[in-house]
Amino acid sequence: MRTLDDLVAEGVQGRTVLVRSDLNVPLDDDRNITDDGRIRASVPTINALHEGGAQVVVTAHLGRPKNGPEEKLSLAPVAQRLGELLGAPVRLVELGKPLPSMAAGDVVMLDNIRFDARETSKDDAERGAFADELVALVGDDAAFVSDGFGVVHRKQASVYDVAQRLDAYAGGLVLSEVEVLRTLTGTPERSYAVVLGGSKVSDKLAVIEALLPKVDTLLVGGGMCFTFLAAQGHGVGSSLLESDQVETCRTLLESGKVVLPTDVVVADAFSADAATRTVTVDGIEDGWMGLDIGPASVREFAARIEDARTIFWNGPMGVFELAPFAEGTRGVAQAIADADAFSVVGGGDSAAAVRALGIAEDAFSHISTGGGASLEFLEGATLPGVAVLEGDA
Repeated sequence: MRTLDDLVAEGVQGRTVLVRSDLNVPLDDDRNITDDGRIRASVPTINALHEGGAQVVVTAHLGRPKNGPEEKLSLAPVAQRLGELLGAPVRLVELGKPLPSMAAGDVVMLDNIRFDARETSKDDAERGAFADELVALVGDDAAFVSDGFGVVHRKQASVYDVAQRLDAYAGGLVLSEVEVLRTLTGTPERSYAVVLGGSKVSDKLAVIEALLPKVDTLLVGGGMCFTFLAAQGHGVGSSLLESDQVETCRTLLESGKVVLPTDVVVADAFSADAATRTVTVDGIEDGWMGLDIGPASVREFAARIEDARTIFWNGPMGVFELAPFAEGTRGVAQAIADADAFSVVGGGDSAAAVRALGIAEDAFSHISTGGGASLEFLEGATLPGVAVLEGDA
């Protein structure tokens, strides 16, 4: 796999470089960025090309537009924030329009690449035609740098097909993500603990089945824990429950490696203003829903984490966005941050929780930018955007 360092060593002065970044950040109703973590993570690769004198053309997506361009999903605020972080202007170019005149070191950003439906088409010819247009935009002597790890598990035009048409290199972000995840799937230092949260068992089933034989401990919180608790015979009230996964959870529990909460914070409504109480897992009454793990569970999880030398965490322990249900995620995240271990935060809501709860990002060995891509890698799936860089596509 050729890398950004290889490209820079070859020389990029005056050369056009197309960069695929992952800048899919959350916006509030006024289109203000509420978490710029992915933009900050993209800066080192773009800056290396900018400082090397390349003419940098950034592609990225925001959300899931359905019918072409939508103002609310324009990358305008992202381009502005990237410019602030780079200390250089980033001009936004309407998708389908020619590039402006560019000098060495200039950076432009194409507006939301998904405004063209061919970007995500399942039809190879449609995606290929769009990739051909992107190549024509930058010139067939341009280089391509894949730096959006959050999209490498998708066969999309700006991720996969462009890499087959231009000299392609792995950006620093993609390279570091792959190296970290290969550490987890190789021979990680033991003991090896995995902490999983989030809403549904079904969303994490493949990674659970792939990791369970390899880990020493699997700590389960979040909404998904209630299906496991139901498999143990507990009533879960109005908590999230996937009835069709109960038998699967019962089978997974036979491994003896799954650790579940012993107490939970329950509420009479899904609201920050709801009545709440902390109960043991055999005390969840009808009409009450579990929205966080309880303090005894946090202590138990923290003790297991303290003993680990390798930790992978994906998914919050509760509805951390609402203050009454944030302490489980805070406590577990802090325990991972404090652990003397190689610790990986698996992107998505987990990474957002770290920043929202004010936990130092540098306390973790690695914070992934791609939750779905991280999970698919750990499942053993082939990631098209990585395979094409390795010449396997």
